[in-house]
Amino acid sequence: MRLAYQPPYDWAAMLGFLSLRAITGLESVEAGVYRRSIRVGGCHGWISVESGAGDWLEVGVEVSDAAALAEVERRLRAMFDLDAQPGLINAQLATDPLMAQLVAARPGLRVPGAWDGLELAIRAVLGQQITVVAAIRLAGKLVAQYGQPLATPHAGITHLFPTPQVLAQADLATLGMPKARGRTMSGVAQALLDDPQLFEPKASLNDGVARLMALPGIGDWTAQYIAMRQMREPDAFASGDVGLINALAALEGGPVSARQLLVRAEAWRPLRAYAAQHLWASLQRAD
Repeated sequence: MRLAYQPPYDWAAMLGFLSLRAITGLESVEAGVYRRSIRVGGCHGWISVESGAGDWLEVGVEVSDAAALAEVERRLRAMFDLDAQPGLINAQLATDPLMAQLVAARPGLRVPGAWDGLELAIRAVLGQQITVVAAIRLAGKLVAQYGQPLATPHAGITHLFPTPQVLAQADLATLGMPKARGRTMSGVAQALLDDPQLFEPKASLNDGVARLMALPGIGDWTAQYIAMRQMREPDAFASGDVGLINALAALEGGPVSARQLLVRAEAWRPLRAYAAQHLWASLQRAD
């Protein structure tokens, strides 16, 4: 497939984001190519994604049923934010002086999405109050223990992500995490079985966040993160995120609280998710 987008597109930033969060056995980033295993309905396979020679991404797909290709394309367009309109987004954000600087530095920045809602929710819960590196290590253990083995030509792609049926019944605390967090992940999996539309966009951002926060163990940060990356809500904003707080403090030269960040973010509506991505990217540049 060739999946077109409106330029510019910051492929390096997208790849860097995915690389930092790549789960062993499930996905890999190597030599500018993102690869992962996929499940669509009852079929499975794997994909590879890289930057094309023009304004498109080059995608290789291997699936057990060609009927799944349309859904694969839909998910990839969401995952790589290919329908974004950077000209409009950048012009809106640039009305704020701070964002104008960040947009000028990375005009092609996108909000990375996710292949699957349950997978993203599990990643988000694993990431509660621990580092990205620690969360990804736990995710790798989860995939190895509960994911279905998959033979692929790619050495780093060995398993599919666990199904909700498996996760709903599993004692996930055995992976080495608080029991409450394990129960939260199993509860999310069961909630998806009860409501297959759980991670689909709702009537509004507030509706979507409220539905997620009704689940035991899901707070505002986790709900906003899922809304941002899976529900594709452009105004989702996890104001309690330590990275966002630190980024704003570094950029504006002073201590910042979660409340102050939320107030400051009013200037970035209705595109706070893109503003958040720029703040996270500013931390990477500082490193």
